[in-house]
Amino acid sequence: MPAGGLVPTGVAKERAELYQGRVTLYVVIACIVAAVGGSIFGYDIGISGGVTSMDGFLREFFHSVYISKQHAHENNYCKYDNQGLAAFTSSLYFAGLVASLVASPITRKYGRRTSIICGGFSFLVGATVNAAAQNLAMLLFGRIMLGVGIGFGNQAVPLYLSEMAPTHLRGALNMMFQLATTLGIFTANMVNYGTQKLEPWGWRLSLGLAAIPATLMTVGGCLLPETPNSLIEMGSKERGRKVLERIRGTDKVDAEFEDMVDASELANSIKHPFRNILKKRNRPQLVMAICMPTFQILTGINSILFYAPVLFQSMGFGGNASLYSSAVTGAVLAGSTFISIAAVDRLGRRVLLISGGIQMIICQVIVAIILGVKFGDNQELSKGYSILVVIVICLFVLAFGWSWGPLGWTVPSEIFPLEIRSAGQSITVAVNLLFTFIIAQCFLAMLCHFKFGIFLFFASWITVMTVFVYFFLPETKGVPIEEIIFLWRKHWFWKKIIPEYPQLDDNHNV
Repeated sequence: MPAGGLVPTGVAKERAELYQGRVTLYVVIACIVAAVGGSIFGYDIGISGGVTSMDGFLREFFHSVYISKQHAHENNYCKYDNQGLAAFTSSLYFAGLVASLVASPITRKYGRRTSIICGGFSFLVGATVNAAAQNLAMLLFGRIMLGVGIGFGNQAVPLYLSEMAPTHLRGALNMMFQLATTLGIFTANMVNYGTQKLEPWGWRLSLGLAAIPATLMTVGGCLLPETPNSLIEMGSKERGRKVLERIRGTDKVDAEFEDMVDASELANSIKHPFRNILKKRNRPQLVMAICMPTFQILTGINSILFYAPVLFQSMGFGGNASLYSSAVTGAVLAGSTFISIAAVDRLGRRVLLISGGIQMIICQVIVAIILGVKFGDNQELSKGYSILVVIVICLFVLAFGWSWGPLGWTVPSEIFPLEIRSAGQSITVAVNLLFTFIIAQCFLAMLCHFKFGIFLFFASWITVMTVFVYFFLPETKGVPIEEIIFLWRKHWFWKKIIPEYPQLDDNHNV
């Protein structure tokens, strides 16, 4: 392309109707194996809350929390408020934030598979160190290695799934990542329910079993094919076409292949993806890369999943009952993902996000009212109200599981043109992990100070994000990943922001 010439962004024209192919067993297996990367993220989310409520773990590393836990007079909302304990949970997510930014150039230059393998290996090391931890420093080092694994995995896996999936099923197959995440959470909750009886070393088994999904991710990454988009971007057009023909089950892939080649040519002309993503023409995607993961965390779901056992114990549930209740919420989350998989490519992204948001708002307000009226210092909820709280929290988790849970990852992974796709996904992951870190570090203190108001805090954010989706997110259902660029030019708001066509300067930067 001549320097200084006018060029269209991404592909030059819409030709989605010419795409051919079917869902092959090859692509389904590849997506399932890749989605196992989500299970390591989910397993850690589920395992952390259970481990931090186990007496053996608290006696070993956080003795002051263990002592305060035994005091019946302690404020119900504040008995677990300890920044060191919060740091155990949150350190992983800060490390993941940094790792996701490092993973972007690796994913772009060496392919999606390389990042998946790096993530699995790092998580395997972290799980081993945590299981063998003898002191707090060793424990935190293991958490940091887990964070590096999650940073690489969360950066590469959603991209891999979006690029491998055929257009009409991209949403469903991409949600394999969220399904694996929710199954990881449920598995972790069940593991905690069993290991909390193995005092004083059960927590080591809980942390060490993370090595199983990490091993699956590492080995699976070695066996997976690279995506055709990535192969073409790296200059292997013939290999890219062969993989495309294999995963589509036909040799009539000219239209889709041409879109990939067009996108690749522009991608290779971009020398600085992170700088380019700040350009005005990419403003809609940048806003979504920041807002979608931010809103996903501000639903409050991670607070419930991280600290479910702690939360339920704070509300007067016994140790076994609290772990059992958190296991139920994990099962509901895993089950609800199937609703999303079945509906996302039929009803679309917007319907699920908006309906899920409305249900979550109602649930958060109901829990806040129950706790505000019936629960205070030195009090326990009655059995009836305790059951009601668990039911409402399960309804909240159900709504999250079909809406913001999977779509908070799916939408950002499919909206970026190839030239900034790895950079955009890195921003998505980094923002997600940044807010996960902030909430994980602050939640116990917020619970202590806000009390039941913590649920109203999250409900207000869900209101904001539901309105945001209604006005600013176009529907991406059924649109090829390389042609989503045209949606922004048709949207009532974004078409006012982005220029008609960008220009290449003398350094081939758009």
